[in-house]
Amino acid sequence: MSQKSSGKIWPYIVGGSITLVFGMCVATIMVTSKADIQESNAYLSKYQDADARANELIYARIAFDKKYNVAYLTEGIGGDNPQIKYKVTDKEGNAVNDAELLVDISRPETAKFNQELKSFTVEDGVYTFEGAQFPKVGVWNLIAKVKVGENYRFYNLKADTRIKEVFEF
Repeated sequence: MSQKSSGKIWPYIVGGSITLVFGMCVATIMVTSKADIQESNAYLSKYQDADARANELIYARIAFDKKYNVAYLTEGIGGDNPQIKYKVTDKEGNAVNDAELLVDISRPETAKFNQELKSFTVEDGVYTFEGAQFPKVGVWNLIAKVKVGENYRFYNLKADTRIKEVFEF
């Protein structure tokens, strides 16, 4: 005949499982609290503010896009002293020389290298920003706020120091 288990082991298994799950929860909290988590600044504001103004930002972009075009002309951000260039035209293709532009440069994972470019030169609708620094190789966020009169939009790009292509996000 086979012997029956006395049934005394299952409380230890349940207790051990609970202890293991609790330990994993504590370990997860410890690891994530040390992570360098950065807030998004996709609209040059905290994400809570951008979320609260989401409809306003969408309508502003639609109104801007009905009247104007924005093109990113920078040939690449790698190398020494790259120039950041944007071209602003109206829908008829006429250069817009009186726009206000602000460019914010950041790394996706840290705020350590954030830069804000405010001064530019403009010629025939091409706005050229000098003095941008890209001290690390890799992906950078280029966020431009373009304002013409009361119309404005944000032009968000991901650029890489190793390649010339950029991607709007």
